[in-house]
Amino acid sequence: MIEKFGHLKVQIFKIKNRRGYAAVCFDHLTEGASAREAYERMVKALRRTNNKDLIFSDNNV
Repeated sequence: MIEKFGHLKVQIFKIKNRRGYAAVCFDHLTEGASAREAYERMVKALRRTNNKDLIFSDNNV
């Protein structure tokens, strides 16, 4: 299953030999009990990364 977050594609899949789902996007991997939980955790991780990139860029200008 593929979801979108902005222009990024988030790939969600069932983890073999484990309970739950995983989401992969932009060098991030998150896990959750459901596909929706894995997606929501991915959104949170991507927002954290984007905020750090913006702060880093502003300090170097």
